[in-house]
Amino acid sequence: MKLIDSEKIFDTLKRPLKDLRISVIDRCNFRCVYCMPKELFGDDFPFLPQYEMLTFEEIERITSIFVSLGVEKIRLTGGEPLLRKDLPHLVERLNHIDGVKDIALTTNGVHLSKYAQQLKDAGLHRVNVSLDSLDDKQFGKINGRNVKVSTVLKGIEAAEKAGLFIKVNMVVKKGMNEDQIIPMAKFFKEKNITLRFIEFMDVGNSNGWDLSQVISKKEIVEMIDKEMPLQPLDPNYFGEVASRYRYVDSKTEIGIISSVTDSFCSSCTRIRLSADGKIYTCLFADKGFDVRTLLREKASDQELKESIKNVWFNRKDRYSDERLEQTIKGNKRKNKIEMSYIGG
Repeated sequence: MKLIDSEKIFDTLKRPLKDLRISVIDRCNFRCVYCMPKELFGDDFPFLPQYEMLTFEEIERITSIFVSLGVEKIRLTGGEPLLRKDLPHLVERLNHIDGVKDIALTTNGVHLSKYAQQLKDAGLHRVNVSLDSLDDKQFGKINGRNVKVSTVLKGIEAAEKAGLFIKVNMVVKKGMNEDQIIPMAKFFKEKNITLRFIEFMDVGNSNGWDLSQVISKKEIVEMIDKEMPLQPLDPNYFGEVASRYRYVDSKTEIGIISSVTDSFCSSCTRIRLSADGKIYTCLFADKGFDVRTLLREKASDQELKESIKNVWFNRKDRYSDERLEQTIKGNKRKNKIEMSYIGG
């Protein structure tokens, strides 16, 4: 798809728009305790019906407009994005948009062994696979479906064989899996795969977040450094979310995503599109801007473009910067959008 007239836009804090995260589905085959606990997301949970979700054509069209406003990188998320039928076809469509430099996918890895090669052939560059423990019993409890570690590892192997660049994401929560920090670090160091530790975040309203449950970036780095010395690395680019470190005796890296204890709001360049066509300017937002209605009421490209520009021009989100002060005061923001709906 040929790019329409291009321009760069900035929000109220002078942050450019560069990254688009697209949630393609709100369903997931996991019930992770920190995201979609099965007590709240049961068999009768009202997920989006098909007609409410954006079609691939609609996603392609709105993405082309985002790209015309400076977006260079696209990440497909969910729910679990590989539950969306024919996802490689969407990747192929997005890959043909002039100006797209990178397409990535975040997945729990269960269906990755089936689709890795198709995704690579369609134009996917990178995949982030979620894995929170190497212990089957512990991992099964965390994912809420008793899925085995081997299932995810097979997906990682398939992605590696297909030639996809791989990172593994591990959410760390006190009392849940902090004992796996070192085993996970050693395992993926040997495989030369970047492991990214994610501080337990207060996304949505269903995961029972409490600051006392957070294992901080400082603690994680100190734990690993004692066993396997680390050296800090500079960011690869403006807006990179993970603090990077490399093992002193290896080229393998780890990353720490520390939105709780060491926020990166000042360099956030991301905007999110939900499966039902709402735009969110922050992972911790409480409401979005409806573009699906504009799309289905036959708005022109220019009308869509002006609407998106207005959303970004007025963006002033810096929730992670403000969180600690609010938490200390006992003021927790209510009605944040669920991560399973908007993607990570």
